[in-house]
Amino acid sequence: MNIHEYQAKELLRHYGLPVNPGYIVNLEDDIHEKTKNLEQKKYAVKAQIHAGGRGKGGGVKLATGPQEVTQALESILGMCLVTPQTPPEGKKVHKAYVEEACAIQKEFYLSFLLDKSLECVQIIASAEGGVNIEELAKQDPTKIKTLSVNPLVGLQPFQVRELFYFLALPKEVGKSFQALIEGCYKVFTAKEMELLEVNPLVLTADNELLVLDAKMSFEDNALARHKDIAALKDPLEYESSEVEAAQYDLNFIKLDGNIGCMVNGAGLAMSTMDILKYYGGSPANFLDVGGGATAERVTAAFRLILADSNVRAVFVNIFGGIIRCDLIAEGILKALENVKLTVPLVVRLQGTNVELGSKMLEESPYDIVSISDFSQAAKVAVEEARK
Repeated sequence: MNIHEYQAKELLRHYGLPVNPGYIVNLEDDIHEKTKNLEQKKYAVKAQIHAGGRGKGGGVKLATGPQEVTQALESILGMCLVTPQTPPEGKKVHKAYVEEACAIQKEFYLSFLLDKSLECVQIIASAEGGVNIEELAKQDPTKIKTLSVNPLVGLQPFQVRELFYFLALPKEVGKSFQALIEGCYKVFTAKEMELLEVNPLVLTADNELLVLDAKMSFEDNALARHKDIAALKDPLEYESSEVEAAQYDLNFIKLDGNIGCMVNGAGLAMSTMDILKYYGGSPANFLDVGGGATAERVTAAFRLILADSNVRAVFVNIFGGIIRCDLIAEGILKALENVKLTVPLVVRLQGTNVELGSKMLEESPYDIVSISDFSQAAKVAVEEARK
């Protein structure tokens, strides 16, 4: 799960890390009311979307005083911001963050990420932070430092010193740099993040370190232990279908294919998508109803699939271990009572109560193709979508 920059900065501020004061303005707010008390200072106005490269797309503007800040907010709020990390049509901006600007002496890049292959936290730093860090990584990787933190002993002082000297920071900020690195590592591990990116970390004209931008991504499976973080999720940044799926504890990801998939178990779901691609098809979604799915859950899953106008066929692939095949059949039939089926439906059931489930589908008034063989069912689903 990702959160906005202003939310990330508030969390960093709570852990004592240096961030500039600021406030959020929503699309529906009275902009003049929000800016009337601003002083005649320079401010940064930033679009709040879950994507990087906002400045390149016109989503970050500098403004002096309330009048210019108002104009900047009016141009940013409501715009469809296109960046290298958004879909081609861009993302609509519903929130903007206004904070005091600062005099920048030098920009740096700093990030903490969870490396699941190495089973440790990695710290990545560069003395050339800012908007072109991706290009720098390709052109001159020697300018990027990567350190691995052993989870058994945690962040060590010598690693902080190694980063400090690599970034060639002035001696005057040695203690504040140590506090910043240790603070970032503490919040990263305490909140079970996957990514904490500070880009840029700046050295101001007054020789002070400041987090100018922050990006955070959290491990979804850990959110049950962090209700405060889960509450920060912005539904406007996600597909409406994915938000609805979360309400029913469905693992759903919308894709750009034309075969809707409903499967139980992540492994079987990935195998299903693989075999559809093998036969020349293209899945429209990843949907795992889980091992303990109920008829209500299956109904919700079916409704989500059929709501996608790109779907030309539906492939239900269930192995009944914990969940019974007759429950799946019941859920499908219940869904078809409320949602008009306008595309072919191919169902493959195996496992507990498979005979009963198959019989329920065969005796139903709906046009359902029931096939027990995995490969044959996938092949038929692809053929039906082509028709």
